[in-house]
Amino acid sequence: MPPTTEDDPQPGAYRPYLSARYPGVGKAPAEPIWRVLVHHKHLEQWKRIMERCGESNANELWEHLTTQPNQPPRLGTVTPMKGKQYAATSDGMSRVYHYEVTGGARVDYRFNAEYVTAPGEDKHRVVQIISIDLGSH
Repeated sequence: MPPTTEDDPQPGAYRPYLSARYPGVGKAPAEPIWRVLVHHKHLEQWKRIMERCGESNANELWEHLTTQPNQPPRLGTVTPMKGKQYAATSDGMSRVYHYEVTGGARVDYRFNAEYVTAPGEDKHRVVQIISIDLGSH
């Protein structure tokens, strides 16, 4: 696993989630429309997405999460998860969606187009990555 550096995202208003960094090489090709947050337990796995899935697949995942998590992806497969534990939450988060990055990796996420960290704060479009599985199914 890559070592933790001072460039890693720091906890803030979205605890226990951290802002996810672009998984590709260099800067993201476009400014994100949606903020991508990764649960702190999955940060090391997030850092390994490109290594595990390849740059092209990591870029497709990033593009989907930052531009249209509420729409079907241009490439790849997104499936809504079934069961009560995956249902939409009372705070406005969507049900859980399962993004198949490759045959060997998947990312589960929720989104909210009007997320606020505290009453009276600005609304933000956020995607919460709640699970990353880098193993094969």
